[in-house]
Amino acid sequence: MKKVVCLLTVLALALSLSGCAKEARGQVYAMDTVMNFTVYGRGGEEVLASMERRVRELEDLLSRTREDSEISALNAAAGEERPVSPEVYTLLERARAAAEATGGAFDPTVAPVVSAWGFGGEAYRVPGEEELKALLNTVGYSGITLKEREGKYFASLRPGQSVDLGGIAKGYASDCMADILSGAGVKHSLAALSGNILAWGAKTDGTPWRVGIRDPGRSDANVGVLLLQDAYAVTSGGYERYFEAGGKTYHHIIDPATGCPAESDLTSVTIVMDREQEELGGRAGNGTLCDALSTALFVMGEEEALAFWRGGTYDFDAVLVTADGRVVATEGLGERFIPTEGSGYAYETVS
Repeated sequence: MKKVVCLLTVLALALSLSGCAKEARGQVYAMDTVMNFTVYGRGGEEVLASMERRVRELEDLLSRTREDSEISALNAAAGEERPVSPEVYTLLERARAAAEATGGAFDPTVAPVVSAWGFGGEAYRVPGEEELKALLNTVGYSGITLKEREGKYFASLRPGQSVDLGGIAKGYASDCMADILSGAGVKHSLAALSGNILAWGAKTDGTPWRVGIRDPGRSDANVGVLLLQDAYAVTSGGYERYFEAGGKTYHHIIDPATGCPAESDLTSVTIVMDREQEELGGRAGNGTLCDALSTALFVMGEEEALAFWRGGTYDFDAVLVTADGRVVATEGLGERFIPTEGSGYAYETVS
């Protein structure tokens, strides 16, 4: 799974509670990361239990490192059509759509290349040029074929391909958490699935949740704070998982075009979407989409990322941290993004 180190530091979780606004907190280790949930209101413990069960169900369903998962079965049968559950079908459909929209900057079929570098749970290593060249022949989201027949769902991959939905799995999990919170009638909650944040409603005192964006160069500092209410925020950064070999650092965000860690002029990307925003052409799983876009824009680099934002394919805002020491926020965030004084970064707002 993609994000191991928590990228967004959740601030001010302790609230001024009143009356019947009871607090329930839970922590789960799943999808290769620590997840923290805070729920306010009656029945919070039951809601937390439902959230934990759902996360574990998703892990069992989507993990390609579990031999009995549905994704592992699909990968093992590459070249053949297999029946899949409606949930896996939908997630594959969303992944393919995001890959197409981003011109392949996000591509779930990069899994064999990720494994070659050791970022799929294997030992870290630098693969050779010929090995990467051969593996790149298996990469391409157009190889994912999805069919629906008589109410049943089927999927297939090109021979040699495999998919890894880790790049959107935690984002999808946050969408599932939203479904649980909505069904339970919860008004105030915060779900932190590593670098994937779901701010459900506001805090109980009516103010927005304060969520810090980590400084890529310092684990104990933030480049700024987001004020979130009914919103998703997802961060990807090259500092999340990496290794060093031969005096060079290799991070885990692979460019599907080269098969190598993306040579980006960005050190982190945060995507923000409001809950009520919709994907053009239909309802979106916004947590899922944020997850895919955070990876894609990192791979694109600053210029292409901003061009993509301006293009309007999706309605989102972003905070880009650049390698040359700038923090670039899109204008839609307005006063919802507060720079950190004395951080050493130069701050810009773009339109």
